[in-house]
Amino acid sequence: MLKTQELTLNLGPQHPSTHGVFRCVLNLDGEYITKAVNHTGYLHRGLEKLAESRTYTQFIPYNGRLDYVSGMMNEMVYVQTVEKLMGITEEIPERAEYLRVIMAELQRLASHAIYVGCYALDMAGFTAWMYAFRDRDDILDFLEAASGQRLMPNYMRIGGVANDVDEDWLKRLDVLMDKMPAAIDEYDGLITGNEILMARSIGIGPVSAEMAIDYGFTGPNLRASGVDTDLRRDEPYGIYDRFKFDVPVLPEGDSYARYRIRILEMRESVKIVKQALKDIPEGPIMAKVPKVIKPPVGEAYHRIENSKGHLGFHIVSDGSTKPYRTRINSPCFVNLGIFPEMAKGMHLMDAVVALASIDIVLGEVDR
Repeated sequence: MLKTQELTLNLGPQHPSTHGVFRCVLNLDGEYITKAVNHTGYLHRGLEKLAESRTYTQFIPYNGRLDYVSGMMNEMVYVQTVEKLMGITEEIPERAEYLRVIMAELQRLASHAIYVGCYALDMAGFTAWMYAFRDRDDILDFLEAASGQRLMPNYMRIGGVANDVDEDWLKRLDVLMDKMPAAIDEYDGLITGNEILMARSIGIGPVSAEMAIDYGFTGPNLRASGVDTDLRRDEPYGIYDRFKFDVPVLPEGDSYARYRIRILEMRESVKIVKQALKDIPEGPIMAKVPKVIKPPVGEAYHRIENSKGHLGFHIVSDGSTKPYRTRINSPCFVNLGIFPEMAKGMHLMDAVVALASIDIVLGEVDR
């Protein structure tokens, strides 16, 4: 038997395959991992404490800095939590509710497009990356037209949304949604059956349903392990109970399943946006809320189905213009906790694939 000396290796924070500034200390026997330890905090900006020194309205733009490829959904869960705290959930105008759903699902499409492209790129699939980013760029054009920003939208408001969209915007988006299924087919056909990607992904980093639940997996990662759950269907928030869509579930629980679940979810997001475009009513986009937001003394917790999993806000009010306490339940942070368990016994190059498959954004991990 070949005798080897154990090696300690830093994966990150400079390594591009750590998807940001994540560092993992690996113990290696040859090229096989015997131990992995997560080290986070390199991007920590103290957003939860910042919230406590800003007014409720002032903190809205900061949410885009969490999962910075899902800004619309980050903002939506925050304003809905404040609305729950104020007891005005039922007062949100219909048009604003539809616009929130449209923006959230467009953001989900853009986020999953980044995942698909970067997942392929981590295995040197540059061509596939270009296809996915092409579609993301088209979606960001619409987010920019509505909010003025491509990455940090600052679009959601307590009581509604910041800006309305015109008929031309809605018609052009309808045309894009008609084209999206074919666009998804294009890189689905290019990537999904690729023999290199399949060899690098199938059976890599398997997570059983029991293990996924024990580690707190949520969202696409949990559904890729065979657990049929989605907050949009099971605990509808906003007006999600009005839309018909399927919840894709795959039983394998490996990296390939976690990739495929995103492709399937993109198709469902297109369905939701199409329905919202068909039914969106005319009317106001803001409820009548005070100029200065001062929720009553109390606390509220609210969560949504973010692109990465369950994103929740817990806000405590002391009756002033600023939150007394704010805590964020981050799916990226929770999902990352399973990586050391997945990495044990894995080949080094497979660990990069497994890490990419759980889809983390360090802005939300570190907060």
